[in-house]
Amino acid sequence: MMPVATVMPDATPMFDPNLLRELDWSQNTATFSPAISPLDPGGGLVMRPLCTADINRGFFKVLGQLTKAGGVSPEQFIKTFEHMKRSGDYYVTVVEDTNLGQIVATATLVIEHKFTHSCAKRGRVEDVVVSDECRGKQLGKLLMSTLTLLSKRLNCYKITLECLPKNVAFYKKFGYSVSEENYMCQKFFN
Repeated sequence: MMPVATVMPDATPMFDPNLLRELDWSQNTATFSPAISPLDPGGGLVMRPLCTADINRGFFKVLGQLTKAGGVSPEQFIKTFEHMKRSGDYYVTVVEDTNLGQIVATATLVIEHKFTHSCAKRGRVEDVVVSDECRGKQLGKLLMSTLTLLSKRLNCYKITLECLPKNVAFYKKFGYSVSEENYMCQKFFN
């Protein structure tokens, strides 16, 4: 029997970091005071694509502040990461505190390919969360502005998200509006 190859977490990004570096920040509609951007998110912070080494940098600790992240083994994490990377349709973006070596914020842009709208693409924002310690540093605004511009750069015909009613005002800052459509859900497990 052949031994199973073990993949170790590393710094390989989920997507090309140049996509974040090359965004046209002049198209950003949100205001930041003090000014921050994807290239300069604040002192000791860096915005970048998720990498597998982030499993050891508190990625799940941050996600756990949003929802139940569950027990995920390193093997499960790497397998899911590789699937997302291969698909080319997942843009999990993180903010790392380089002084602490910890992930302090994350958000995901998922691209859905459609037959409608002349085979267009739709962006969907998921899992926007900033760690308790870093709230008030505009990182949620920065992630939302970044993913909104990224979806535009990727030629999505629209971008959507789901949020609690109490968060609607926050998302309106980025040009999002409440849809006439209802969000419906059927859960199969927690």
